[in-house]
Amino acid sequence: MTRLLAAAAVLLATGAAAQTPAAAPDSGPGGTVFVQVGRLLADPETGVVQRSKTLVIRGNQVVEVRDGFVGEGEIVDLRDSFVLPGLIDSHVHLTSQQNPNGRLEEVTQSNAEQAFVGARYARRTLMAGFTTVADLGGTNESVFALRDAIRRGDVPGPRVIAAGSSVSIHGGHGDINGYREDVMHLLSSESVCSGPEDCMRAVRTQVRAGADIIKITATGGVLSNTAAGLGQQFSDAELAAIIDAGHRMGRQVTAHAHGVDGINSFLRAGGDSIEHGTYLDDESIRLFRREGTYLVPTLLAGDYVARIASGADNFFTPAQTAKALEAGPKMLDMARRAHEGGVRIAFGTDSGVSAHGDNAQEFALLVRAGMTPLEAVQAATVGAAAHLRIEGEAGRIAPGLPADLIAVAGDPLADVTELERVRFVMKGGVVYRAE
Repeated sequence: MTRLLAAAAVLLATGAAAQTPAAAPDSGPGGTVFVQVGRLLADPETGVVQRSKTLVIRGNQVVEVRDGFVGEGEIVDLRDSFVLPGLIDSHVHLTSQQNPNGRLEEVTQSNAEQAFVGARYARRTLMAGFTTVADLGGTNESVFALRDAIRRGDVPGPRVIAAGSSVSIHGGHGDINGYREDVMHLLSSESVCSGPEDCMRAVRTQVRAGADIIKITATGGVLSNTAAGLGQQFSDAELAAIIDAGHRMGRQVTAHAHGVDGINSFLRAGGDSIEHGTYLDDESIRLFRREGTYLVPTLLAGDYVARIASGADNFFTPAQTAKALEAGPKMLDMARRAHEGGVRIAFGTDSGVSAHGDNAQEFALLVRAGMTPLEAVQAATVGAAAHLRIEGEAGRIAPGLPADLIAVAGDPLADVTELERVRFVMKGGVVYRAE
């Protein structure tokens, strides 16, 4: 084992890896590292698995892919492994995780505490092989601070594309529900709005605060503590105003949407992607295909909430339980119909609903929904990169791109659950996991 790999292994074994700095996006370690790879899926778009290759990494970038096992000096030996690009999760919530005390934590944790919680979950996500995520909802102060700390190299974690607070209607999913009136007024976000003009203000406020992407709640949601259903909540005029304002400010607009009315209204208004999509119909599929819009099906979230709501240790409120039992079991069939209909699918889990670090369990659910293992891998690499418009930063292993790569022992194109057992993680040329 080379000095680089040995050092990383010692840090991880002692628990000191929690203090290991992450690589900044534009600077990595000095010198050249040679990563010798037994099997390499460098570009999942092609599905071509190459054998006996060496990745030449200088700083934080891949500079060359050579034939055979070559190199001298710093060598990382992955000759018995299957290597592929770092994975992308297009929908997470790093600063929280569902648990029986979740509703209490909303009113007891400060933004600073949430950022530290997020640092723990960011590291866990990175160690699971996800080197890029989109964080779609959390308090601005905590989420943006976490994103920037990872970018600076202060804490280890995946590259974060952050939405911050969701743009939501007063009283709807994304607003504060189920607490005393005075408490709800204190906790309500500036991104909550009513009416087209006010919703344009909310979008602009999020951009000013630092949002990379605008996330809205176009319909009701399972985990909002209100019996308001799962249908459309914004008016068509409000949706049009939000999307126009976001696009004018150079931001994608993605929508949490379960009910078909909200899905189709958002797509007709020119929205960029749908999160969940539980009740999509044939018209939805036509609208997705017309614009090449992406669906992020978050099957793991549906599976998780249905299991919790139907289990003996259910900690959801009655309103949450009813919606979880209604929506959760429908999501596999939704994804199957979307895939068969030719909808573009990007990998996303909604982790924070389910446990951080379990993100790769989404792959098996996508395969159950009819995707091949290769298609599922594509959804979490080249597909997610296209969806998030970061093709020049992630999704492939190629000269000029950041050195984000993972390794597993077996072949994930034969058994996609291999991705639940990641044994090596490199992000930006820095080794974070080595087994």
